[in-house]
Amino acid sequence: MIYLSAVLSATTGWLLLAVFGVAWIALGMYWGRRAKDLDGFMLAGRNVGLALGTATAMATWVTSNTIMLAPKFALQMGIWGMLAYSTAAFGLFLFAPMARRIHQLMPKGYTSGDFIRLRYGKVAWVIFLLISLVYSMAWLVSMGMAGGIVLKALAGIPYAYGMTVILTVCVIYTLFGGLYAVIGTDFIQSVIILVGVVVVGAVVMWRTDLAVIHRDLAAHQPALLDVLMPVALLSLFNNLFFGFGEVFHNNVWWSRALAMRRSVAPKAFLLSGLLWLPIPIAAGFIALASHAVGINVTDPDMVGPLVAGQLLGQAGAVVVFVVVFCSLASSIDSLLAATADLVTEDVYRKMIRPGASEARVRRLSAFLIVALGVVTWLICLPRLGDLIQVLFLSGPLVGSAIWPVITGLYWKRTSPAGAVAAMVGGSGVGLYAYFTWGWFTASLVATAASAVVVCVVTVVAPRDFDWQVLNERHAP
Repeated sequence: MIYLSAVLSATTGWLLLAVFGVAWIALGMYWGRRAKDLDGFMLAGRNVGLALGTATAMATWVTSNTIMLAPKFALQMGIWGMLAYSTAAFGLFLFAPMARRIHQLMPKGYTSGDFIRLRYGKVAWVIFLLISLVYSMAWLVSMGMAGGIVLKALAGIPYAYGMTVILTVCVIYTLFGGLYAVIGTDFIQSVIILVGVVVVGAVVMWRTDLAVIHRDLAAHQPALLDVLMPVALLSLFNNLFFGFGEVFHNNVWWSRALAMRRSVAPKAFLLSGLLWLPIPIAAGFIALASHAVGINVTDPDMVGPLVAGQLLGQAGAVVVFVVVFCSLASSIDSLLAATADLVTEDVYRKMIRPGASEARVRRLSAFLIVALGVVTWLICLPRLGDLIQVLFLSGPLVGSAIWPVITGLYWKRTSPAGAVAAMVGGSGVGLYAYFTWGWFTASLVATAASAVVVCVVTVVAPRDFDWQVLNERHAP
């Protein structure tokens, strides 16, 4: 039995970090030169085409959680766990028609917060902003933690150092280039991720035998083959609705929808979901093969990268290292840009200084990108607990926002009272489920409660809404 240790030397790890860190900063600054005005900095000029749109959505969704939590799900919950993380692709699929609707209703919009403010009013808007900011910080922290964990596992780079370098690189190129830099680097990162996953998957299939893996699981871990495992089934549906909530409410995806051309956005989200779907399944399969190939996994958070590294040797470990680095960068930069835009547009420009100039708004956005990076670094530094616990704590919050967003886009009678009650009630019930029954129930419970509340309140106290209100004209 092999007990896993770092596959690459620290020297190799630092060299790879330096090469790719410098490359992303240089490329981000190069593409960022196109951001001549606020629309360019925040929304890449609203003219992103199909190739770049698909690449940035896919790369953003291939997070370190895809590489790390999908194998962990498989290791702990078997075949349904392997498939559970892949259900997040349905969030992208269903957002495709929503992107078209967003363009139709808000051709000059900037953020998801703009929609909630105009559709439901100030109270719902403030609640939504709190939900979005808490979720964004949870995602950022999970990315930072994952970066430090993976670099330590693969190359022995101390957790704090690896986490610091990744966050610093992402902050620098996002700071200078805005969404232009994010989308440009995402395109290259998506190509690297896809090629890397194909290479790793092909070699793992060649080095292992499916029949042997199945016999080993049946003999030593039969529960992982149980298609009726309750926890696994709950996690499957919980993750499905968590993915819906992540995509439907978060400004990362709204900013991309608004940045893409109207005819492009639905196709781009659909294609990105199709490209992303097999990646967590492949990552989960690697974990199921770990015992059959004689590898003892001591830390479930590290199972995917370490098993791949051990099976593929030094060259394979380099590929895994690069794929993980790209997946981290493509998510962190997107979150930094979208969250800074949300605070700048919704808090500063709408609440504090409505008449602020574009130059002032852009300077504030740049400051917020740095501030978010620093806050994330401070939270990550002590390495909080389990990655699943950190990320899914926000599940009840985002689950509660699903139905206010959907009904707000398509049902003109949905009332502000219904949206507020759904977000507050869904979050409360979901958090109770999280702490009482477990993380694998929280998003599911919150989504169900939110759906019931928003529908009941709207039927009892409907409000007719004028869609033209959403076509807000912004001051230059």
